[in-house]
Amino acid sequence: MNDPVNLHAALASFDQIYSPRIVARMNDYDVRVAHTLGEHVWHVHEDTDEFFLVLDGEFDIALRENGAERTVVLHAGDVFVVPRGTEHKPSSPGGAILMFEPTGTATTGDRYEGELPAHIDSTTGHDLTR
Repeated sequence: MNDPVNLHAALASFDQIYSPRIVARMNDYDVRVAHTLGEHVWHVHEDTDEFFLVLDGEFDIALRENGAERTVVLHAGDVFVVPRGTEHKPSSPGGAILMFEPTGTATTGDRYEGELPAHIDSTTGHDLTR
């Protein structure tokens, strides 16, 4: 059955950060929401772009492109796509995001740099518990 999902209610149903919940599925894609706070890890998705919509707060994405680093600063209502094969490291002073990703895409990509901090959930998304 396909019922509407309220994103505010979905986000209120959990409080873990960087631990996305799947709120919808479309074709071979998951629509995920997540709380953000602190640093993620440098990682890369070799075969897929990654779409971000900032729902609340601020969300920064450091990118490594063509031998240089830059940071994209996003606020509520902003969208950004990280191109496939681009190393990136999200960080946030606090907020919430929505992502479109192919089903089965890991939050830490195909490879990541360093140790995973305890606050990062390396997952392909969790079902939303209503």
